[in-house]
Amino acid sequence: MTPVTTPTAVSAEEREAILGAVRDFAESELAPYAAERDEKHIFPRESLHKAGELGLGGIYIREDFGGTGLARVDTVAIFEELAKGDPAVAAYISIHNMVAWMIDTYGDEAQRGQWLPKLTAMEEFGGYCLTEPGAGSDAANIATSATRDGDDYLLTGVKQFISGAGEAAVYVVMARTGDAGSGAKGISAFLVPGDAEGLSFGAPEKKMGWHAQPTRQVIFDGLRVPASAMLGDEGRGFAIAMSALNGGRLNIAACSLGGAQWALEKAVQYVHERVAFGEPLAEKQSILFTIADMRTELQAARLMVRDGAQAVDEKAPDATMRCAMAKRFATDAGFDVANKALQLHGGYGYLQDYGVERVVRDLRVHQILEGTNEIMRLIVGREMLRPAGSASLQRSGGNQMRSAS
Repeated sequence: MTPVTTPTAVSAEEREAILGAVRDFAESELAPYAAERDEKHIFPRESLHKAGELGLGGIYIREDFGGTGLARVDTVAIFEELAKGDPAVAAYISIHNMVAWMIDTYGDEAQRGQWLPKLTAMEEFGGYCLTEPGAGSDAANIATSATRDGDDYLLTGVKQFISGAGEAAVYVVMARTGDAGSGAKGISAFLVPGDAEGLSFGAPEKKMGWHAQPTRQVIFDGLRVPASAMLGDEGRGFAIAMSALNGGRLNIAACSLGGAQWALEKAVQYVHERVAFGEPLAEKQSILFTIADMRTELQAARLMVRDGAQAVDEKAPDATMRCAMAKRFATDAGFDVANKALQLHGGYGYLQDYGVERVVRDLRVHQILEGTNEIMRLIVGREMLRPAGSASLQRSGGNQMRSAS
C-alpha cells in the first residue's frame, strides 16, 4: 500500500476560488432541479458526471489517480456549499467520496488503478455496504459471510439501507471471514463489482426524504470474488469501516449545515415579506429571537465541524470523539434550524412549492446515518470516562485559552 501523506489546507485565495466554483455548480446543477428530483425520485447521473469534471468525485483522494487531495477542513466547506443546492445529492457525493477514500487509503496499487480513475471522475459510482437488516448500530454483529474457496471467496448475505444501490460500479462490502463469535476481528472488506454474478438488489425503499438517490437492499447469493478483491488485510474490515466513518460523519454534518443555512436564508426572506397584524413579521421580537438562535446554533455547529476536520487532518488521538461530537451537534442543530424555518413560514412552509419541507425531510435522516446520534453520545461518553478522557478535555481547554489569548 502506498504511504498516505497528510494533506495541507489550501491558501485563502485558493479556498475561495474552489468554493466559488462549487457554489456555481450547486446553483446551476443542483438547486434548480432539487424539487423535481425529489418529487420524481430522479438520480442525477449527468449532474454527478459534471461534478466529477469539477473534481468532486475524489475531493480528499491523492492526485496520482485523479483526486483533488484537499484537507478535511476544506472538504467540509465544499459539502456545505453543495448541500445548499440539494442536501440529498450532496450526501450521495459524500458517500461516493468515502468509498473512493477507502480504496485510496487501503487498496493496493492494482486496486487503486482499477477503480480510482473512474471514481474520481465520477464516470462510475461507489457504494458502501456495512449495515444489515439485523445489525444497524451494532455494526460488528454483521452476518454476511465470506467463505474461502480456493483462490476465491464466496459472499452470502444481505445489506440494508445502501445508498446508490443498483447504480454503483463498485461496492465496498464488509463480510465475516471469521467464525460467528469472532466479532469485529472476524470482519474483512471486499471490493465487489456492480455487475458481478450473484449480486442483486431489493426494491427501492419508500423513504421520508433523500428521494434524489436510490436506497435498496444489496443481496449476495454465493457471489464469487478473487482473494485479490480483499481490501486491506483479512480481519481488518471493521477497522477500515470505522476509520472511514470519521470523514463520513463530518461530511454529513456539513451537509446538515448547508441545508439548514439555505432554510434559514429562506426564512429571513419570508419574514421580511410577510405582514401579520399590521406589521412585517421581521418587526416582531419573538421572530428576531428565533432568527438569532437559528444563526447562533449554525455558527456553533460550523465551528465544531471545523474542529473535527482539523482533528482528522492532524491525526489527533481524540479525532473520533471530536468527529462524533461534531456530527451529533451539527445534525441536531441542522434539523432544528430547518424545522424552525418551516414554522416561520406558517402554512406555506408545509407546501412543496417553498422547498423548506423537502429540506426538513432530507436533514432528518442525518441524525440516523453514519451512526445514530445516540451512538455518537455513546462514543463521547465512553471516551470521557476513560482515564485519558479527562486529560484530553484539559488539553483541549488549554488550547482554546491559548488561541483566545
